Amino acid sequence: MTDGGGRDEAGSAIRDFLEYMRCERDASQNTVKAYENDLESWRRFCAAAGRDLYPIDGASVSRYMLRLESEGLSSGTRNRRAAALASFMKFLVYDGRVASSETLPSPKRRKILPQVMTEGEIERLIEGCENEDNAVAVRDRTMIEMAYGCGMRASELISVKMSDIDETGGVIYVKGKGRKERIVPYVGSLKDSVKKYLVCARPKLRGHSAADSGDFLFLSKNGRRMSRQDIWNIIQKRGTKAGISRTRLHPHVLRHSFATHLQRRGMDLRTLQELLGHSSIATTEKYAHIDTELRNIYDNFHPRANGAGQLSES
Repeated sequence: MTDGGGRDEAGSAIRDFLEYMRCERDASQNTVKAYENDLESWRRFCAAAGRDLYPIDGASVSRYMLRLESEGLSSGTRNRRAAALASFMKFLVYDGRVASSETLPSPKRRKILPQVMTEGEIERLIEGCENEDNAVAVRDRTMIEMAYGCGMRASELISVKMSDIDETGGVIYVKGKGRKERIVPYVGSLKDSVKKYLVCARPKLRGHSAADSGDFLFLSKNGRRMSRQDIWNIIQKRGTKAGISRTRLHPHVLRHSFATHLQRRGMDLRTLQELLGHSSIATTEKYAHIDTELRNIYDNFHPRANGAGQLSES
């Protein structure tokens, strides 16, 4: 069996990618379905060529594009399928299934600024869980605090084990992208929330299931390990209750917000790189660019920016 694995492994990779797009990237149902169709086309091509679904190389993609052209597909459809493969390959690296990827043929995309929450919205999101005195609410608050307070991806959050928390050292060991481990601080309100969760909530959640939940920190209401979909549902539920726009209600926004807020408060990019677990400083630098672009937009359009356009007294 090669890197791409057999049929079951290939199917698992596609299912995990679609779940990632839905739960961490907040892709719409139609977008997820389009990805599914595009990857099924690639899967048929691979089966006919006698090759694995991945790794994906530029030469194979070029042959695939020629095949699609010979079948009479439009340039728009071919470009979309190339883009789907590029996104799928990035996910395979993100999920640790392949070590690295080469640049694949893909169409140029319109630049879109990542969504972030304001610090006030983060507070509302967290405080919204306090009005319910039950195990699920305590768990939800703790998960949101950890996701935002540690800049974790959804996949990292559901993988945290109790043995990953070092009480004495005040750190959490996070198993991130490509199975690399990084250390994040475990202090302040997060530490208090985790302690409350372990005492008041986790035992109740675990008691709902006879299955062995292992050492995983966060459990579902059925006492099992949580999924990316569970995290997405929690953010949607709590964020809607807090009056936050649905466009910003997906798990990765908490990570973007963590990075953007720290950068705005003056954290140097090297430290931020370590906290986020980025291999390259160039990936971390995007948060400095995001902040600059947002401020420029504000300066250009807000009537009170730079003291201009002062409103008259009534």
